[in-house]
Amino acid sequence: MEFCEACRRYKYIGLCYGPSGVGKTLSARTYSRWDKVRQSDRWTSGPTEDPLLDTVFYTPAVINAPGNIAADIRHAHDTLKDLARRPLRMEKEKKLESIHRRDEQHAEKVLHAYDWLTERIPKPRPTYGQVAREYGEKEWRIGDPTSLIMIDEADRLRMASLEQVRAIFDAQEIGLILIGMPGLEKRLARFPQFYSRIGFVHEFRPLGACEIRQLLEQHWASAGVELPQKPLDLETIALIIRITGGNFRLLNRLLTLTQRILEINSLKEVTKAAVAAARESLVIGQV
Repeated sequence: MEFCEACRRYKYIGLCYGPSGVGKTLSARTYSRWDKVRQSDRWTSGPTEDPLLDTVFYTPAVINAPGNIAADIRHAHDTLKDLARRPLRMEKEKKLESIHRRDEQHAEKVLHAYDWLTERIPKPRPTYGQVAREYGEKEWRIGDPTSLIMIDEADRLRMASLEQVRAIFDAQEIGLILIGMPGLEKRLARFPQFYSRIGFVHEFRPLGACEIRQLLEQHWASAGVELPQKPLDLETIALIIRITGGNFRLLNRLLTLTQRILEINSLKEVTKAAVAAARESLVIGQV
């Protein structure tokens, strides 16, 4: 969070790199609250998020053309702008609905209380169109709330795409973070115009033994995984630490497979034997 806030505050490019499975993407999605953006309908009038959604999280396609990157990020900007306008849009709809009811009542009154041929019929103010234009101007005055762009899987970006990202960064004067695998920083060093704009670097490392132990003592498990609440013994914890090596993704998968082993064997607690059996079903690549 401190790294992201620094990039946002000083409007620098930041590099975030680390091996697969240590939590880079999960951390970035959580920080940006991008899942809330994806779940929101930009055209509805529901309440806005507090604090305001102001971070774009973007994953380029495997085959990424500069034009597509520019269009995708522009669309993400527009989404955040529309979400920022929600409270005003809600106020506008209530106001226009009130004016619509007023105009209907006025039309009914005119129909029965005025002589259309001899009397001057008064027009209620403000009109529906005036209020609609007023709120339209207010909406346009709400600027783009985006102050940080996070690009995941930045290893996919080729030279032309990196130049497009640099152009977006230069034009918008906001913070930018590139997230990728180790070696990303060395690859970008070959592009001096881009590399000279990098202000901060953050390396994601695997969890330490103390951190995994703390998670297990807190009975942490990913969504959908429910393990018995009985405390784990020291040998079981040590085995989990040894198997996962601090890799967050492996820890997640190991606990998921452990739950499966417990259900199959009708066990009521997580034991060393259950974890060892889960390990046999766990595919561990290079971490």
